[in-house]
Amino acid sequence: MTDIQKRLCAMQDKEYRSFQSRLMPTVNPDKIIGVRVPQIRELARNVMKNEPELVATFLQELPHHYYEEDNLHVLLVNRTKDFATCLMQVEAFLPHLDNWATCDSFRPQSFTRHRQQVLAKARDWMTSDHCYTVRFGIGCMMSYFLDKDFSPEQLELVGGIPSEEYYVRMMQAWYFATALAKQYRPTLTYLSKNNLEVWTHNKAIQKALESHRITTEQKTLLRKMKR
Repeated sequence: MTDIQKRLCAMQDKEYRSFQSRLMPTVNPDKIIGVRVPQIRELARNVMKNEPELVATFLQELPHHYYEEDNLHVLLVNRTKDFATCLMQVEAFLPHLDNWATCDSFRPQSFTRHRQQVLAKARDWMTSDHCYTVRFGIGCMMSYFLDKDFSPEQLELVGGIPSEEYYVRMMQAWYFATALAKQYRPTLTYLSKNNLEVWTHNKAIQKALESHRITTEQKTLLRKMKR
């Protein structure tokens, strides 16, 4: 057992392990230790600050065995300041993503300062054959490009992904629900054309109706758009 594995196992919560296993059917339960995310975040902060050599070694030890090791990995990459280094670390880890939770916590801080390069890479990631690489690409579009760097063409980019994967479609729905909250008018126009597959279209509206960022008037209109 590695040093990192020992530290994670020392934080094990068996009840939380059972809870996590139910949430992630794509992950072998034997690979879940049962460590809460705030504890993993604290570990990431500590080793990044005090043990850079350990971090460098750990990030090269792919694939990891435990789900929590993967979570620690993405939290460390998220904190990598140099964009070129961070991007290499992202590309190295993407093939090893195997669940929605790890994927959705993968949001590198350095990406916010290099949006055009990230946009080009997100286009590539969203054409991948790997489900969670596609989901990561959509997540980048949602996290970094629904504010000042938004353009309506991005709606077509995300909506045009031809995937039957549940975890891709769910992320598409989440993206469009968030787009309705942040870029309501162009997103409404896109959805009114019925470009999305029916399940994804309706799920996006459902999620928007659950949002506190959507007004009552907007929700009334969205209800009429269900297919």
